[in-house]
Amino acid sequence: MSNVPLQAIAPDVCVAPQLTPEAMAEAARMGFRSVVNNRPDFEHGPNQPASADIEAAAIAAGLQYRHLPVDAAWQSPQQIEAMAVLLEELPRPLLMFCRSGGRSMRLYAQASQLG
Repeated sequence: MSNVPLQAIAPDVCVAPQLTPEAMAEAARMGFRSVVNNRPDFEHGPNQPASADIEAAAIAAGLQYRHLPVDAAWQSPQQIEAMAVLLEELPRPLLMFCRSGGRSMRLYAQASQLG
């Protein structure tokens, strides 16, 4: 993950572009306690890591993991509410990711307004 740019969007929340299963152990070493994947499986083809593989690696690294896939262009009120719930329940520091980090950033901003 050292080659993946992380962007802090809150004191205890960062966003990143697509992460791999291998990145989960490094995220845990960096001090993250939870990971949220906002990317639908196989959004851009079969070479994208599957959520189940990332989840298995996250759990093995001692991380909490949630998959909340959202569209890159639009997040529904239900998805925003679901993210607000995750922001309340997941231990921090929290790492969120999608293809570029942009939709995770937008989803966090919208969900934070609900709380």
